[in-house]
Amino acid sequence: MSWTEILGFVTGAACVWLTVRAKVWNFPVGMANNVFFLVLFAGTGLYADAGLQVVFLALAAHGWWQWLRGGEQRLGPEIRRASGRELIVLLLLLVPATALLTALLARTHGSAPFWDALTTALSLAAQWLLNAKRVETWYFWIAADLVYIPLYAAKGLYLTAVVYGLFLAMCVAGLRGWRREIGAVAPLAVAA
Repeated sequence: MSWTEILGFVTGAACVWLTVRAKVWNFPVGMANNVFFLVLFAGTGLYADAGLQVVFLALAAHGWWQWLRGGEQRLGPEIRRASGRELIVLLLLLVPATALLTALLARTHGSAPFWDALTTALSLAAQWLLNAKRVETWYFWIAADLVYIPLYAAKGLYLTAVVYGLFLAMCVAGLRGWRREIGAVAPLAVAA
């Protein structure tokens, strides 16, 4: 366990907690988390996860601006459901993104090419939905966390695996909270 992993744990937990509470400060805290995880993952051969942190830095900057100044009245977006079209596009992009990243990671001798690629593609889709404050972001984060936990444990990143277990629990809480926020009582139906 390194200081980088410990700081990744602390900033990651804080970021997800702030996201669950729909607080805009999740973005700058998340950016600090990205830097710590970039260093950590590069050192363990999870190159897609390391590269993902660079992309997350850019997406976090965009999300931060979007939550502060985006939306129709420049007051930031409200929590709402994703459209069917948004979800179909993201799901259709997951397959080729995972395939391309898997091939790239295999060529660069990544330590877990397919799983690293899959979690990267899921995380990018989740972050896109988070920036738009869509409830479905939580489903993508939950799917990614279900893969991340055993992946990090297999790499000996036990504290990181534990933090992703906490992320998983917080994602479930976030899903429930955001659904409550928009008044959903029944299971989510995709908006047209």
